[in-house]
Amino acid sequence: MNTFGTTWLENSPLRSEKSHIVSILNAALQAVDPAAAVKRELHLNSDNLLVGDREFRLEPTSRIFVIGAGKASARMAQAASEILGPRLAGGIIITRYGYAVPAGTIKIIEAGHPVPDEAGVEGARQIIELLHSATAQDVVLCLISGGGSALLPLPAANLNLGDVQQTTNLLLRSGATIQQLNCVRKHLAALTGGQLVRHAAPAQVISLILSDVVGSPLHVIASGPTVPDPTTYSQAYDILQRFHLPDQVPDKVRERLQHGIAGKLSETPKPGDPLFDQVYNLVIGSNGVAAAAALEAARAQGFNTLFLTSYLEGEAREVAQAMAAVAKEIATTGHPCRVPACLVAGGETTVTVRGAGKGGRNQEIAVAGSLALAGWHGICMVALATDGSDGPTVAAGGVSDGTSTSRARELNLDPIQALANNDTYPYLEGLGDLLVTGPTYTNVNDLLFLFVFSGAGPPGAELE
Repeated sequence: MNTFGTTWLENSPLRSEKSHIVSILNAALQAVDPAAAVKRELHLNSDNLLVGDREFRLEPTSRIFVIGAGKASARMAQAASEILGPRLAGGIIITRYGYAVPAGTIKIIEAGHPVPDEAGVEGARQIIELLHSATAQDVVLCLISGGGSALLPLPAANLNLGDVQQTTNLLLRSGATIQQLNCVRKHLAALTGGQLVRHAAPAQVISLILSDVVGSPLHVIASGPTVPDPTTYSQAYDILQRFHLPDQVPDKVRERLQHGIAGKLSETPKPGDPLFDQVYNLVIGSNGVAAAAALEAARAQGFNTLFLTSYLEGEAREVAQAMAAVAKEIATTGHPCRVPACLVAGGETTVTVRGAGKGGRNQEIAVAGSLALAGWHGICMVALATDGSDGPTVAAGGVSDGTSTSRARELNLDPIQALANNDTYPYLEGLGDLLVTGPTYTNVNDLLFLFVFSGAGPPGAELE
């Protein structure tokens, strides 16, 4: 797994702490390595497939097919291929461009994310074709991780890829949460929202899932291709209305949702549907696992630690202000954690895009955090996308401390303008405060770190 190759904090008084921070971030990523997670939960002997605490009997003629989608799915498939050996009858995995790794005889297809493309549509068609060859004696092992919604984008009847792309873009720019986005996408797609299981029947379906969603609701992760869908056409249309989008989405999208509300279209399969009697879903990694590993590494380096939440949501720049306030409290009162302190929060913030710049939610946190921390000593805020890709950029996120804004002034960089135009990537790049990992081949949402060092304090105080 890649480590952090970046110059961040080189010009900050906290540069001596960089190695400690980097090792803590790396510990978080290593704890959710997809291949290791699969190897923990999937085992094979001659007659049985062991998945978590469940055992599945294999007939001599049983075949195992591997399919899946997501940013971590290729790495998951790599491990599954090693485990299954000659029992593996074939497989197809769709992952994001740049995230492919060799996986034996399993075919790896790269496609567009977060906005889907034709490669994803073709990959989804190939998966359906493979599933139709499975029989009641066979097992379909489905490897799912975050990003699967965009990577399994086969449109529902009467829609085309352009309809899905335009709707996805509108929701992303409006600040919709992943739950809201996926509710809509499930009702525009042919495989997500539990519909993949229809194509796999009557085979046994086993899904290993790496969660990138707050709280790990199975029907939201990758839009739940093997999970009953509790959401409805009506809820999907309500989401469009909430963001004032019914008149902006393609006519065919609006009409499809309205026809679904009127009962003219079949709903996605719901809880209690016997279709899922032959399905077993297991979460094998999550944001909480990564956070726990980071805190353990921090304690080993002498930090006092506190896990704040794995449900962090909200507008990115507002979250940054709130987290900065917590750091200031620690620096001045020692509450809720004594210095030196490392606090971790997990989840996924959102950005309402109003400008035409380049950036991501974690980069917005870093820039907004720098404004909130301006002049403060001994505090560092680190915002990390665990998949290594924050928004449509090559950065995984960004960092900030109390010197960020003064360093920016020396370089004629304006943080307020960067936020106003959602142009945080070039701003942080100019400062050398981007986090860059390259593909991490995992995806368990975002992590936000606060480091408060001994001697931290407000403007005018001296750093020990």
